[in-house]
Amino acid sequence: MLAVTYGPFPGGWPEDFAPDFTRISAAGFNSLRLYEMPPRRLLDAAGKSGLSVFAGLQWASFFDFLGSPALFSAARTTLAAALRETAAHPALAGVYVANEIPADLVRWMGPVRVRLALEDLIALGREIAPDLLFAYANFPSTEYLEPENADFTAFNVYLEGRAEFRAYLRRLHHIAGDRPLVISEFGLDSQRNGRDRQAEILAWATRDSAELETAGITVFAWSDRWSTGAEVLDWDFGLTDRAGNPKPALAALDFANPPPPTGPSVSVIVCTRNGRQRIGACLAALAHSREAHETLVVDDGSTDGTADFVAGKFPWARLLRLQPEGLSAARNAGAAAASGEILAFTDDDCEPDPEWIARLLPVFQAGTHAAAGGPNLPPAARTWEEAVVCAAPGAPSHVLLSDAEAEHLPGCNLAVTRAAFEAIGGFDQRFRTAGDDVDFCWRLRDAGFRLGFAPGAFVWHWRRPSISAFLRQQLGYGRAERLLLAKHPARFSPQGDARWQGFIYGGGPVRVMAGSVIYYGPMGAAGYQSIVNRMLPLRGLPARFDSWKSRLALAAVRHLQPRLRAWTRARKILISPPRPTPANPSPPPDETAFQAPHIERQEILAILLARGWHPAGPTAGWDLEKSGERILLAVERGSSGFRRVLLRTWGVSAGRVAGEIQREIAEE
Repeated sequence: MLAVTYGPFPGGWPEDFAPDFTRISAAGFNSLRLYEMPPRRLLDAAGKSGLSVFAGLQWASFFDFLGSPALFSAARTTLAAALRETAAHPALAGVYVANEIPADLVRWMGPVRVRLALEDLIALGREIAPDLLFAYANFPSTEYLEPENADFTAFNVYLEGRAEFRAYLRRLHHIAGDRPLVISEFGLDSQRNGRDRQAEILAWATRDSAELETAGITVFAWSDRWSTGAEVLDWDFGLTDRAGNPKPALAALDFANPPPPTGPSVSVIVCTRNGRQRIGACLAALAHSREAHETLVVDDGSTDGTADFVAGKFPWARLLRLQPEGLSAARNAGAAAASGEILAFTDDDCEPDPEWIARLLPVFQAGTHAAAGGPNLPPAARTWEEAVVCAAPGAPSHVLLSDAEAEHLPGCNLAVTRAAFEAIGGFDQRFRTAGDDVDFCWRLRDAGFRLGFAPGAFVWHWRRPSISAFLRQQLGYGRAERLLLAKHPARFSPQGDARWQGFIYGGGPVRVMAGSVIYYGPMGAAGYQSIVNRMLPLRGLPARFDSWKSRLALAAVRHLQPRLRAWTRARKILISPPRPTPANPSPPPDETAFQAPHIERQEILAILLARGWHPAGPTAGWDLEKSGERILLAVERGSSGFRRVLLRTWGVSAGRVAGEIQREIAEE
């Protein structure tokens, strides 16, 4: 998606959209992002110009809409009415249900409650318009606020340093989990930075967003003419000026696909045993690879005709027939027969993306990484049991030390240089069905090699088709972990759990949940606010399979999975400890609100700091504290300078604190 924001304009929509839309299409854009629901005539004009439209729900998201339920009800009513009128229009592609809910208001209302409200809007929209895409336009100050049920992750990002921009895009891929990442706003004010600087930055941003595997970027904005109720005159983000003339940035946009990578030769090794029903889809996917490579199929003593099937249907794949010796032996045999400098391993139940190899190769180009891999994503579930398995813990997962470096890469998506493979002696053949990739990655790191991660280098990996098959798989993983525990005892805790240094990828978007610890920064003012955890969230149940039966089954599987692995790993029975009850529950808060036109939140905080209050810790749910008393502050923002201060206190009268603030403001 290559989009540009359009409107809102002073005075409303133009009489004729055709001149703008013709120019937008000619500039290389294929989509528009709006900040309101579109009239039908806009959609008609966009369709004629070949442009898709992503609408925006305009509602009172800059107010305490949970404290005033009528505001949220109005948002639902507006969305439903607009979709019933326009959802069937072929030019309408999707809807952003909100844009950048202020961080202080999210903390005031409660992050989990706000996330659930966004998910409610998405669910309503999908019920009315199941063919549209729905998302929330997030930003770094509420990184944790990703709706679980969005179709893609969207972030407004304004970073003027190229290195910082590229690094943050890598981070956002992990926040997005399995779903596509879209940059929903990026731009630069030419009034303060100059038109040449605007052109330079938009050129590398549009180029880098494609190189770094986003699903699209949205340039802010088409025109310098922009309105927030009144025309904004003190900044110019447009690609065209207020008279409609093009600025240098319009010609500088670089939407070209990145050039194909050059690098060492690649051999793809697929090991299989009795995989006749699975391997056809795997090899068909490899046949559509963007990059040249050789393919080796290692048949580990199949008895179901797998080898003959491969030889007859895929004669271009080199076939090795072995007596059954186990997965590690098969992988080593494939590596010995391969001719490539890079050995890329996948499984017979995987379907690599056409750009899988192309996305892996750049990780090796700098020469700092000896291995690379990417996500393994489950295809859409076909049954409720498949949906439960996809949402359960225990699937093959990568473990990340940083946004670009891995501690572990699953064997279904693992590429390694031949030199590093031979340096550590390949896979340990005592691991016959599982655990070989964990041991392999640990030995690579122990030998001083680094493992890189490429978020766009993914394979579709079919999970077990039934709950019983999944639980049998977990028993097998437990037996493999018993071997790992014997070989690497220092890497396991006394309880028998693997000690990972990095974050374990769960596949779901990083989202706030009950009990999440959020880094808000001092007084809730950090520009980048994230969840502090070691385990990234798991995938959720898709809406079509979300029922009492699947929820009950998922709860049972989540209970059984770690216990089955613990029993087969170390003959230990896991017992959940009782939840502790707080010894000193917090006193009930006091709340008040007052209007203070044109005042900003940081000005009020400065007043309170001068009165002896102190900043709370960066993960606290309040801003200021003093002698056991606490204050949380948020500000509702409206047009024409409207400000309403929301004050929540513990241990001190909210009215008294509000009076002190108001007197200070009056004196100033």
